[in-house]
Amino acid sequence: MTAFDVELVGKIGSMALINREYNDIDYNIIARISRELKPGCMWVTSGATEIGRLDYLHRVGNELWGDYNDIKTDYSAQGQAILMETYRRFVDSRFSLRQFLVEHQHFNDDMKREHLRAALMRCPKQGAIPIINYNDPVCSEENRKMEIQALRSAHAKVVECIDNDETAGQIACLVKPRYLLLLTSVDGIYRDVKDNSTLIPEITADNGDELTQKIDYYMNYCDGASRPGANGAAAKLEYVKEPAKLGTTVYIANSRYGIGEVLEGRAPSTKIYLKK
Repeated sequence: MTAFDVELVGKIGSMALINREYNDIDYNIIARISRELKPGCMWVTSGATEIGRLDYLHRVGNELWGDYNDIKTDYSAQGQAILMETYRRFVDSRFSLRQFLVEHQHFNDDMKREHLRAALMRCPKQGAIPIINYNDPVCSEENRKMEIQALRSAHAKVVECIDNDETAGQIACLVKPRYLLLLTSVDGIYRDVKDNSTLIPEITADNGDELTQKIDYYMNYCDGASRPGANGAAAKLEYVKEPAKLGTTVYIANSRYGIGEVLEGRAPSTKIYLKK
């Protein structure tokens, strides 16, 4: 029987946190998620850049203009504080929250990787919940690309963390959760994203190699992304391969459902797992 170190690593995407009708944070979604979080859960959250953009727009009346990377830095720096404050407002007050801002270097360097793993693993023992996000405010895109290129010259496999789906997958490899949950704006992976009846309810196999082959097969059906800069459903499947091979049960589901609803099979999703 596979032994797991924590119960859950979860992730929610930027667009799933936004109420498009009011052009604002969807507080109902964050509240629902937060109330289900407890020690043993590790939560990867996107949204800082978009929330910072909306906050700036509401306060000033116009958006920033100029270099894209500078704007992303400014918006994400503004949004991080709001994002953490919002989670803190709704998470059970008995539990501590700890913010972890990570970059690719924390996964590609053995010492930094172990330091991060140890810090995360102390959280459940200390009654704390990690809230994890990529460190956009201090990450220069040009510098990141140069560092990744240098790493690739020395290593066969390099973690980029250009998407928080990848961040969640890497966190899951670090802490070996029973479940990895990716919440998005659709119900899961589809054969045809325009046809809700083509939702793929499960991808399963007897061993890791067979499961990887099946994931590769379903990646052929994936097309498009929810927003500019996102990598879409195919990337989600790519990033969950390794955790799934290690025995973690993966769910890709819609953020309109609660964590418990998805994990208990009471909501539609795509479930990816090894047969026991």
